[in-house]
Amino acid sequence: MLSKQLDELEKDGIISRECFAEVPPRVEYQLTDYGETIYPIVYQMRRWGYIHLERNSIDTTSK
Repeated sequence: MLSKQLDELEKDGIISRECFAEVPPRVEYQLTDYGETIYPIVYQMRRWGYIHLERNSIDTTSK
């Protein structure tokens, strides 16, 4: 499943993949310039997540 997602992200130009001819085989992925444009969205989702965690912590301890 992870491999499929990585393939789709590469196909969409969001990540780039570099294969190394080593034993064991090694592959490295990185965001492309286009992929970097999603950072503000991911940052806001992360921020929301931390706020949500704090809210759940308060709700859990008050019960």
